[in-house]
Amino acid sequence: MPGRTLAMRPLQLRSRVAAAAGPARAGGLPGRLSLRSCRGSERDRSRKAPVAVAATPSGGGKTTTAAAAAATAADVVRAFYDGVNRRDLAAVEPLIAEGCVYEDLVFPRPFVGRERIVGFFGEFMGTISADLQFVIDDISAEDSAAVGVAWHLEWRGRPFPFSRGCSFYRLLESEDQQPQIVYGRDCVEPAAKPGDLALVIIRGVTWILERFPSLADRF
Repeated sequence: MPGRTLAMRPLQLRSRVAAAAGPARAGGLPGRLSLRSCRGSERDRSRKAPVAVAATPSGGGKTTTAAAAAATAADVVRAFYDGVNRRDLAAVEPLIAEGCVYEDLVFPRPFVGRERIVGFFGEFMGTISADLQFVIDDISAEDSAAVGVAWHLEWRGRPFPFSRGCSFYRLLESEDQQPQIVYGRDCVEPAAKPGDLALVIIRGVTWILERFPSLADRF
């Protein structure tokens, strides 16, 4: 109106985001916008526990061998079991050194050379149901060149009878500086368990060898 001065208050615009988010926290985003750690990462870490190997379902797409990303001897051994569980011979082959020696104490002689060992596991994969899976119970990860594994077999998630075993692996770096298995030995739980009779048998064999030591050369 004429003769009067109107005092205009400056217009203050507040961010809708700031108003909706509530008071800002010191050194961070407004309260409702603060970021929380994803719980999924905790689940991912738990899945990497060194007591189990889960079979990875096969599917389309290009498969990357675990050997290319393996950083330790234990990683290579885990990748070996995972490849066997997936019946993926192409993933297993590069983990085995050319001159590898593999002893499965169920067989009378060791398998020598990558080609012979891969052939053995190829036969295993072709004749044994994919429902039968290796599960790692424990694995040593401290040594950079030697790995011990305690394992058992499961059929569709159920323990398979007489399938507990222990394995030892020795590894050396290949030309591309990736660890490869150069020696392996598997000892599997026997189906027949003689118990105390085993001590009797050992004593009997020892008694014979003490009297006929030349017989030891035949073993």
